[in-house]
Amino acid sequence: MASIVVLGGCGTVGSTAVKTLAKGDWFSKIIIGDINTTKAMEIIEETHSHKLSAKKVDVTDPRSIKDVIAGSDVVLNCTGPFYKYVKTILNTVIDMGIDYVDICDDVDVTMDILDMDEAAKASGITALIGMGSSPGTTNLLARFASDNLLDSTESIDIYHAHGGEPVEGEGVIGHRFHCMSIDIPMFLDSELKTVRFFDQDGIALQEEVDFYKLGKGIRVYPYPHPEQVTIPRYIKTKRVTNKGTVLPAEYYDLIKDMCRLGLSSREPVYVKGQEVVPYDFAIAYILRQREVILKETNFGPQKGCVKVVVKGEKNSEYQEYVFSIASEGQALGEGTGIPAAMGAILLSQGKIKKKGILPPEACLDPMDFFSLLPKVITLGEAGGKTFEGVLVENIDKEGNVTIIDTSEFIGG
Repeated sequence: MASIVVLGGCGTVGSTAVKTLAKGDWFSKIIIGDINTTKAMEIIEETHSHKLSAKKVDVTDPRSIKDVIAGSDVVLNCTGPFYKYVKTILNTVIDMGIDYVDICDDVDVTMDILDMDEAAKASGITALIGMGSSPGTTNLLARFASDNLLDSTESIDIYHAHGGEPVEGEGVIGHRFHCMSIDIPMFLDSELKTVRFFDQDGIALQEEVDFYKLGKGIRVYPYPHPEQVTIPRYIKTKRVTNKGTVLPAEYYDLIKDMCRLGLSSREPVYVKGQEVVPYDFAIAYILRQREVILKETNFGPQKGCVKVVVKGEKNSEYQEYVFSIASEGQALGEGTGIPAAMGAILLSQGKIKKKGILPPEACLDPMDFFSLLPKVITLGEAGGKTFEGVLVENIDKEGNVTIIDTSEFIGG
C-alpha cells in the first residue's frame, strides 16, 4: 500500500488532511512533515492511528525536504503561503520523482509553476495543483457542468465567503494583504486581463451575492485565485471570474482599510524615536480587533459557502446551474483539507493518468471525486459540524428555479 508525506501537516488545513487520510485504508504510512514536531505528536496522539509518524522539515531547505519525502509515493503540500514556499518544494519533488498534490491558491506563483510542466513530465510525475476548495472543488464543478449539463458554456463565476474560524494567525492576514496588493487576473470577453483590488476596474467588479446558509446581498471582491487562469485552458468559455470575502463584513473592512492605507508595508517608520514596522502593527491590531468584532456582531460558529455559477446553452436553450457548498462548524480547514486529501487518494488509486503540472479540471474526472466524497465525509457529523452536500439549482430562460437531485452524481 502507498505511503504519503503531508508537508505542513500541523496547520489548519494540513492537520485536517492528515486526520482525513488516517480514517481510511488508502495509505499504509502517513508522515506529518512539519517544523513543529511537538504539535505533530499531539495530532498523532489525538488520532490514535498506527499509520501516523512525524518528521521535522524546513521547507526552505531542499535537503531537508528530500530527507523527509524520500521513499514516499505521494507528497501532499499544505505549506503556505504558497507564493513563498511552493517553488522550492515542487522543484525538490520533481528532482525526487515523486507524485505531488497541493492546495496552492496564489495565482501569481501558479503561473510560475505551470511553467515547470516539462520538467515534471521529464521526471515522470503527476503534480495535481490547486486541489482545495477554491481552487479545487470549484474547478471540478465547472468541469462537471460544462461536460455533462451544457452543450456550450458561456461563463463560469466563482464566489466564496467564510469566517469565524477559531484561530487566525499572521500568515492568514499576510496572505490577504498579498491578495489585495497584486495584479488580479480575470478572464473577461475571452481574454485574460488583470485588475487591481483598489483601482476602479477592481471596484467595478464588486457585486452583492446571495450565499446559501450565509445570507443575501453579501458583497464580494475580486480574488487572485488560479481558476480564472487555468479553467479557460481546458473549458471553452468567454468568462471566468473569482470573487470572495471574509465574514463578518466589519472584519474584512478593517483588513481592507489597513491595506489601502499602506499599513501592509514592511518598511520601518520612526515613531517618537522608535522603529515601527507598519505590517507588524497592522497584524497585531487586526488580530486583536477580530475578537472584538466577532463578539460585537454575535457572529457565532465558523461557517462558509462556496458557490459556482455556470451559464450556457443546452439544446439551444439558455440554462444556468448554481452549485452551493455550505457548512457550519467547519470552514477553512475542512473545506480545503478534505478535497486535498481526496486528491491524494485519487492520485494514489491511479485515477489520474496524465503527467506534468495539472490543475484539477485538466486531469480529474469529477465523477471520481464526487463518488469518493461520501466515503470521506460523514454527512451530519456530530459535534456541531455539518456538511449538507452540494445544492444544485437549475435556472431556465424564464427564471424558473429547479432543485436538482444530486444523489446520483454528488454526495448529498
